[in-house]
Amino acid sequence: MITASEALNRLREGNQRFVAGVRNVETKLNNARRDELASGQEPFAIILGCSDSRVPAEIVFDQGLGDLFVIRVAGNIVAPSQVGSVEFAAARFGTRLVVVLGHSQCGAVLATLEELRQPTEQQSRNLRSIVDRVRPSVEGLLGSELQHDVEALVRHAVRANVGVSVSHLRHGSEILEDLIQNEGLVVVGAEYSLETGVVEFFDEAVLA
Repeated sequence: MITASEALNRLREGNQRFVAGVRNVETKLNNARRDELASGQEPFAIILGCSDSRVPAEIVFDQGLGDLFVIRVAGNIVAPSQVGSVEFAAARFGTRLVVVLGHSQCGAVLATLEELRQPTEQQSRNLRSIVDRVRPSVEGLLGSELQHDVEALVRHAVRANVGVSVSHLRHGSEILEDLIQNEGLVVVGAEYSLETGVVEFFDEAVLA
């Protein structure tokens, strides 16, 4: 079993390769690897990321087939289905690192901020469910000094949203709480920069 610390180092090294434009030859798909995985999988990290087409986790972290268990949803929000997916992978495969991966200029966060400023009467029920998940993490920021600096507001909102999702995974599931307390599971937040390609990890102190 790969520890959370080892998994984080592997992700960090992969992101460095991605930024440098150098791909690990082992991440390239081949028939032998596909056949090997047909009978089972052992992903070394779980990534709960945004559905944004510019942030595919396997590419951003330069990983290959079978390396990552990826859950993608607009705004990297945490709803019951996402919690259940993380529980499944952590319990079934022994994966010990969960990363909530947000990104700069997140459309779901921007949409939530816009909705809070100018509510939309005809917004679909399904879209509103995403906005409502993001809302608690960003609503308070609109009453702060950040309201006068849109770029700073969005940056803080993206990170606040990641933080709420991390907290939900750490404290909103008995299964995950038990794995954290007794089995070495670690949940951390991270942000991908659309501008640079760099992933910045948060809360790394939990790995100490």
